[in-house]
Amino acid sequence: MQLFDISPTLSARIGVWPGDVPFSRPITCSISGGANIDLSAIHSTLHLGAHVDAPNHYSATGVGISERPLSLYFGPCQVMRVNVGRNQRIEPKHLTGPITSPRLLFRTETFPNPDVFNEDFAALSPALVDFTADAGVVLLGIDTPSVDPCRDAKLLSHTAIARRDLAILEGIVLSAVPDGVYTLMAFPLKIEGADASPVRAVLSLG
Repeated sequence: MQLFDISPTLSARIGVWPGDVPFSRPITCSISGGANIDLSAIHSTLHLGAHVDAPNHYSATGVGISERPLSLYFGPCQVMRVNVGRNQRIEPKHLTGPITSPRLLFRTETFPNPDVFNEDFAALSPALVDFTADAGVVLLGIDTPSVDPCRDAKLLSHTAIARRDLAILEGIVLSAVPDGVYTLMAFPLKIEGADASPVRAVLSLG
């Protein structure tokens, strides 16, 4: 069995959405400082690195992440590279093959360095959301920080995803993953009422 870790490393260097809370890990005590244990905490946005959005992030009637079925984040998954430019939305015409799995991850290569937040990344289109939902997709993922463009205050794709009740996986790293079908494991933390959760997203082959 081959595993692909599609999660960026979380550190103080990682880029976060402009104006959001950056990642930090304050040290409470350390063995090197004379304590008997290492102990630390984390302070950060929940929309960090590889993460899953909860419906209450983009819908007033949506549930928090702890209420989402875990089955959404585990199972057959297709990785598809698409040829789109920066600041573009992926449309159904950009698909490079048939949809074969209920979870679909898009490799755009428009957010190449998780430690450097570039605002001109590619995103999804509402038409693509409807097209994939009609094909039986339950989760959409992308190798950028959001399914909507950075400056889209209307959140058109988030709204379409809410209407179709799909799951969202953002901020993944697919640069070393060939197109194909895998098993996805990307379980959220069970944080009551939370609008998102970081995940250790992994693809299994074989």
